Amino acid sequence: MVSISFNRIDPLFMYTQLLKEALLEIEDDDTESINELVEYCRLHSDASEKTLKMIEKEYRNHTPIWWYTGPFFIYSMLNRGLRLMEVDIILKMGFFIRHLHQYITDLHRKQQSSKAAMPSKFQVFRGQGLSMEAFEKMKKTKGGLMSFNTFLSTSRNREISFESFARPAAFDANTVGILFIMSINTAVCTASSTPFVNVKDVGLYDDQEEEILFSTHTIFRIDRIERIEDKHTDRLWQVNLTLAGNQDDDFNKLTVHLRKDHSWATGWARLGHILIKLGEPAKAEHLYQLLLQRASSDGDRANYNLQLGLVYKDIGEYSKAITFYERAIDIYKKMSPPSQLNLAAAYNNIGSVYDNMGEYSKALSSYERALEIQKIALPPNHPDLATSYNNIGMVYDKMGEYSKTLSSYERSLEIRKIALPPNHPDLAASYNNIGNMYYNMGEYSKALSSHERSLVIRKIALPPNHPLLVSSYNNIGAVYDNMGEYSKALSSYERSLEIRKIALPPNHPDLAASYNNIGSVYYNMGEYSKALSSYEQSLEIRKIALPPNHPDLVASYNNIGAVYDNMGEYSKALSLYERSLEIRKIALPPNHTDLAASYNNIGAVYYNMGEYSKALSYYEKAQDIWKKSLPSNHPYIAGVKRNIDNVKKKM
Repeated sequence: MVSISFNRIDPLFMYTQLLKEALLEIEDDDTESINELVEYCRLHSDASEKTLKMIEKEYRNHTPIWWYTGPFFIYSMLNRGLRLMEVDIILKMGFFIRHLHQYITDLHRKQQSSKAAMPSKFQVFRGQGLSMEAFEKMKKTKGGLMSFNTFLSTSRNREISFESFARPAAFDANTVGILFIMSINTAVCTASSTPFVNVKDVGLYDDQEEEILFSTHTIFRIDRIERIEDKHTDRLWQVNLTLAGNQDDDFNKLTVHLRKDHSWATGWARLGHILIKLGEPAKAEHLYQLLLQRASSDGDRANYNLQLGLVYKDIGEYSKAITFYERAIDIYKKMSPPSQLNLAAAYNNIGSVYDNMGEYSKALSSYERALEIQKIALPPNHPDLATSYNNIGMVYDKMGEYSKTLSSYERSLEIRKIALPPNHPDLAASYNNIGNMYYNMGEYSKALSSHERSLVIRKIALPPNHPLLVSSYNNIGAVYDNMGEYSKALSSYERSLEIRKIALPPNHPDLAASYNNIGSVYYNMGEYSKALSSYEQSLEIRKIALPPNHPDLVASYNNIGAVYDNMGEYSKALSLYERSLEIRKIALPPNHTDLAASYNNIGAVYYNMGEYSKALSYYEKAQDIWKKSLPSNHPYIAGVKRNIDNVKKKM
């Protein structure tokens, strides 16, 4: 896998570096691991029985590089597993990854202190194919970073790298042929713990390629990209790279804190958590299910159930998430002594699921139970306290209680400013949520400022397709929409949708939100057919993903009703608005602003139908709620007053 970053700091590399650390710290029983690998290969690979028996009997008789460079399945299987993050393969070959890395590290030290040491600066070459998509990203990334997340085979022989690997790839319809020219500084290798070895005399074969083998997750800076002139193809390129250390101060500070975020787990459990952060929930689920089957203690069983709950929440399977969180809570309560902080984490997580399901009273109860435990168990400025205040604020925000929302969010932000570095993702979450609150209060310039601060941090701290980064684009789009800057709004919403399509399953509620918001912009632009199409796509997803009384489902009915209203199809509009109102009465408190929106919209339909007394009744209901729930200068209050004045003129 080639990871390419457009930023000065590569967030994907930070997470893959943590992933490498997680793999290397795992200590499995070697004999058992060898036997498990052999049995796995008998079932899932085309490895010959002769080779498998050889591994069983002779594994310790040869070096890891001997096995790696030999005519066996190990090279291809290992690098496929690392490149594609195939959990089964990584689980079974984890012991070999550690053995090979350690052997490269030890041999590097010996070679560099001997007469055969490489010069302080030298070049190596690598020929390979890259997909068109990866190559197009690379062309835009001069000065950016890229990491090779496999063990990296290179050669001192340019001709072999070019003729045997780069040129053949250029004639594959799916790839571009690349000759990487890599400049290596051994001082950087030492400073950044990037070991390499000269394979001559240690591999299985005579080394005609003059192979230099680097350990996993070697990172380079892209210096220059230029076409190689060739009579037979225009798909050959030379890419000059320089070995890069991890000496960037911001990079190191954030990596330290990201490492601390994962310090609760070790080994395989840590690997699963990092897979979630990398946007690979299906692989994390598979890993945790395997670990749960192998768990030997109550603590491990509880933690794996907790992590499975997190996975299912991320992919929108909320009922499964609750089931696994509740299993974790039951185990934590029975442990002696009870695991207080893990119990608090479980309550916070289950609160988050109820929040997503629109069951706000249950969410608030769970978050408050978590906060009670944390206040006793943690120091006053611990980041977990900030998370609980933030979560409570989110629920109050959705319940329309804005003063309580602001208080909770500001308390969370105060703690995070003290406890976290300036580019930590949780600081971005605080700014994001404060931006949402200002948005709900109609203070759009303050909302835009907060959301933009959040986006700046998230671009630095998170992988490029992370759902939270998407959320920032989505929220900025909402602000621009309400400010009447529709082209900017549409651009932000479409960026959100593009990334969500990559990062999420097809029926995830967040995809519905993106379609809904794009529909909102088209509606405000008067392009009603496009608005209707987007709103209906949103509704289809929400019918599948959400419970029948969820407020977001209601919003879809409401928005489609608005389109029909403006298209003059008043009976369809009225039916949808009334459906929206029925569910909102069940799902929301009596003075929630969304109820007022339903009353206002029904009033508008009756006004357009010429039924002015009914229109006035509904407008007045909307006015009563908005006066109780919003600041006196909120534009919604001014708007409904105009509506009432217009009706009275008609009467």
